[in-house]
Amino acid sequence: MTTCLACDTQLDRDAYLCAACTQHTAARLNRMTALYAALAAWLAPSGRRAAHGAGSRSDAPLPVRTDVLSLRGPGGIVGLLEDWRAAMQRDRGWSEPAISGSIEDRIRAAARGLALNLDWIAASWPAAGDLARELRELERSVLTVIDPPEPTVRLGNCPATVDDGTCGAVLRVPAGPSTFSCRWCGTTYGPTDWMKLARAQIRTQTAEEAAA
Repeated sequence: MTTCLACDTQLDRDAYLCAACTQHTAARLNRMTALYAALAAWLAPSGRRAAHGAGSRSDAPLPVRTDVLSLRGPGGIVGLLEDWRAAMQRDRGWSEPAISGSIEDRIRAAARGLALNLDWIAASWPAAGDLARELRELERSVLTVIDPPEPTVRLGNCPATVDDGTCGAVLRVPAGPSTFSCRWCGTTYGPTDWMKLARAQIRTQTAEEAAA
């Protein structure tokens, strides 16, 4: 029995990727062009497209976010995809892939070339796990820019009583709401509970420090 190189799932056949990781990798390859296009709106440091004509000098370059520029530049999305496509074709005994067109065209071509060979990659290529993981990390890097996680505030642990004792789940809630619920047990807390939860957290931390 073999193990999926991307998620350590046990496989009932000789392969390098499980069916789920193969499907996720295919979906990520299919999204790469759209993710590249979405990043364009976040080049300006404010996270918005710069207004036309903004700036004190008409010839002054617009400031850009270097993390977004890196993802959209030669060593970002396009570089990773083209490197993997070239490696795949070399290992299959094929010639180097032709590269032409805009970066968006190149991303589309490289992603399509990998997607068309994904069955072989999953079943026969020892590098399949590294490819799947790098695509996952690449997508995660893009999503932290275009869809960043909502900032949360930790209010301690849920003190609600459940069947087998105290819930104890960590309460992390979006900053600002007046009412929220524990995602584990469903107990709802209102504005008057915020200070109680904060005081309880301080008491817990103090007790843990004293016991250490």
